[in-house]
Amino acid sequence: MSYFFTSESVSEGHPDKIADQISDALIDNFMAFDPNSKVACETLVTTGQVVLAGEVKSKTYLDVQNIARETIKKIGYTKSEYKFDSHSCGVFSAIHEQSEDINRGVDRASEEEQGAGDQGMMFGYATNETENYMPLALDLSHLLLRELAELRRENKEITYLRPDAKSQVTIEYGDDNKPLRIEAIVVSTQHDEFDTDEERMLDKIKEDIINILIPRIKAKLPAEIQALFGDDIKYHINPTGKFVIGGPHGDTGLTGRKIIVDTYGGKGAHGGGAFSGKDPSKVDRSAAYATRHIAKNLVAAGVADEVLVQVSYAIGVVEPMGIYVNTYGTSKVNLTDGEIAEKVEQIFDMRPFAIEKRLKLRNPIYLETAAYGHMGRNSEVKNVTFTSPTGETVTKEVETFTWEKLDFVEQVKESFSI
Repeated sequence: MSYFFTSESVSEGHPDKIADQISDALIDNFMAFDPNSKVACETLVTTGQVVLAGEVKSKTYLDVQNIARETIKKIGYTKSEYKFDSHSCGVFSAIHEQSEDINRGVDRASEEEQGAGDQGMMFGYATNETENYMPLALDLSHLLLRELAELRRENKEITYLRPDAKSQVTIEYGDDNKPLRIEAIVVSTQHDEFDTDEERMLDKIKEDIINILIPRIKAKLPAEIQALFGDDIKYHINPTGKFVIGGPHGDTGLTGRKIIVDTYGGKGAHGGGAFSGKDPSKVDRSAAYATRHIAKNLVAAGVADEVLVQVSYAIGVVEPMGIYVNTYGTSKVNLTDGEIAEKVEQIFDMRPFAIEKRLKLRNPIYLETAAYGHMGRNSEVKNVTFTSPTGETVTKEVETFTWEKLDFVEQVKESFSI
């Protein structure tokens, strides 16, 4: 019997995502000037106000107010009518030094013996239902909002868009767990009050989303995914009515409140730890990236059609507590999931320092992760430049989204005799 599965996404202008991006902008600046920085930064945004809090151990000094304002400006909150803008909002910092009781469990005389920055369990997931090995409903939800942001910045085809937005996609699956069709699409977008007649204004927004946004995202999809866009899709565009009041003025935002949007849209599992605002010694972040890297390479190598990987740690302990693998009955090799997990342990070194080195995580690569998902993105090499409050400029060549690389496929195939 067929079933439905739904995932959602939120835009870069959503209050929680503003908070995530400010926290990760701070991480990038700390990493740029002192790669050994230990950082855990939380952000709160509300009407006209930004609050920064957290713990830092670093050799560098930053103008955190300026970093927050520049991030808000880049997102698009630049007008006073939004009741939250980069020029006039207050920025209050309560960042203080990291506790020595935490740091003593992480730092070691030998880097290889670095302990985990916290306890917990982390999950990575991959499926072959899309080209980037991500769940389709989430992939489409992200794509809707990335393209909507492009339309907002172009300000040509649609001229009334504001930064805050949400999307949701429901897909019908068959008994074989393959997508059959798109059942429903939800888009709620903040907008200018561009017409005195509310019904006429909402009709215009719905018309533009269906006739401008949807064709643009379809054009970027492979033919087999385009075929899922039937004429019977249920569209819910700004279903509550007008959406003029939004962003931090409409809803307070906090770092780490969109962890399902950040990962797999409800598919697979999540250990509960947020990513943004944490340096890679925090395994909530680094091990979640590492397990995604494992799951993606396993699926790409043909071990299974769908894979969930779990790893767990104790704070200050080097070796993980254990590795778990679930192939959901889709394994293509004559091994149990437990035997697959044993081979994974042999291929991938999951000690915290080994993860940092393998995935090149002590680099300023994090702001880009803080909107539209940490997984399923394209890895690329680029130059990034940062300027300190003293005028010192640092330019670094970095590689983004390294956990998305299929650089272990051949090693996996050899190990599993594929």
